[in-house]
Amino acid sequence: MAAKENAQNTIALLKKEYPNATTALSYSNVFELLVATILSAQCTDKRVNMVTKELFKKYKKISDYASADIRALEQDIRSTGFYRNKAKNIQGSARMVLSDFNGKVPDTMDALMLLPGVARKTANIVLTHGFGKVEGIAVDTHVKRLSKRLGLTENTDPVKIEQDLMQIIPKADWGLVSDLLILHGRSVCIASKPKCEVCVLNKFCPTAPLFLSGGK
Repeated sequence: MAAKENAQNTIALLKKEYPNATTALSYSNVFELLVATILSAQCTDKRVNMVTKELFKKYKKISDYASADIRALEQDIRSTGFYRNKAKNIQGSARMVLSDFNGKVPDTMDALMLLPGVARKTANIVLTHGFGKVEGIAVDTHVKRLSKRLGLTENTDPVKIEQDLMQIIPKADWGLVSDLLILHGRSVCIASKPKCEVCVLNKFCPTAPLFLSGGK
């Protein structure tokens, strides 16, 4: 089955499976979404939401992050992992938003990627969920894994995977496909032991027969 047809079948079935698909990150404004997305690198959304529940009470404004004691900020986010680098990026982003963007998170891909720690994945999430703008497809570990298993890409680099997906997925679905694949990756297409026997995609997924037969 061609990758484009495979992608269309995948999206159609996952839309039915997850009709309310959206990001699992909790936030009340665009900068909080940016912070949560930075924290989500190499960390589960569940853990991020636990941390930001208290973080967002303590740091209510962008200026609070910009002027924060960096050691205190590090400890506030410590359990998300890589906390020193994340704290530096969050504070650097806050300062740049204030100094270069009049205190407002920018709403273009190029501008967002000027912020410390922001690559295409983070920028895509902020654009899609913060501004309702779609310029690409956010590729996280779940999207990377499922895209490979479903035969939608042969690449391993997130930027190249995004380019492959953008060629075979209608632009109208770019903003949703990441959320669909992430939800499915968490609940069914698990990294270590995918539940292929209950997967709605198992009839055309090229790797399902391998896992169902006991392979890896």
